[in-house]
Amino acid sequence: MAQNSKIEWTDYTWNPTRGCTRVSPGCVNCYAERQAIRQAGSGKAYEGLVKSFPGGPRWTGDIKLVDDVLNLPKRWRDPKVIFVNSMSDLFHERLTVEQIRRVFDTMVEADHHIYQILTKRAERLEELSPQLPWPDHIWMGVSVENADYKWRIDHLRRCNAAHKFLSCEPLIGSLGVLDLRGIDWVIVGGESGPGARPMEADWVREIRGQCLEQGAMFHFKQWGGVRKGRTGRELDGRTWDEMPTVQPDPAPRKPTDTSPQAVQPA
Repeated sequence: MAQNSKIEWTDYTWNPTRGCTRVSPGCVNCYAERQAIRQAGSGKAYEGLVKSFPGGPRWTGDIKLVDDVLNLPKRWRDPKVIFVNSMSDLFHERLTVEQIRRVFDTMVEADHHIYQILTKRAERLEELSPQLPWPDHIWMGVSVENADYKWRIDHLRRCNAAHKFLSCEPLIGSLGVLDLRGIDWVIVGGESGPGARPMEADWVREIRGQCLEQGAMFHFKQWGGVRKGRTGRELDGRTWDEMPTVQPDPAPRKPTDTSPQAVQPA
């Protein structure tokens, strides 16, 4: 499953795994659960992975690698910036090292794209990092929604990725003092959709100020809210669209043979 993305900091989303589990307050109003429940019927993509409850949809905890999606980036000729697993978490505890490695193998082979991976499972990221390849075109990030989860930044800093970023979305509290050593890029955004929690402007400004002081690029995605289209994405009279300048290989590639006979297990 892949699609053109409306997310401001990427081109495409690619979901070689499906399913997840809530792990922290940033998951309370999970947009992926709301999207997945629409495809949870019999024979559909998210059957058995998400269910409806009185309080809304919830992940069941099951997760799977989708073989017929795994090789899609090899077929895309034009270079893209790809957000990996917008509907899951590549470092989920129910994915084996071998399954995670298969996703990385695809990214390594289809190296004319840039891949942006984002996880809340920063401890497992650091644990598995030595077993994974980290070429320059694979970017690694962690989610940090409030000050209680700044420890994820330390795990990210210790992984072997060449390019590291933070997603402070949904930002639901002040992050306070940040150590951005080794962090290239910080994305900030307010929560959107039903039950969206408010974000204070000063929380955003203190992150922006520290990015400017410490040399990290700053991207302000949105104010959010129940109707995010009305709140926009300007901060103090301007938009902040900074992003690392590393670009994918501009040369189009020939589609790789991804027939079952040609694809070998990792």
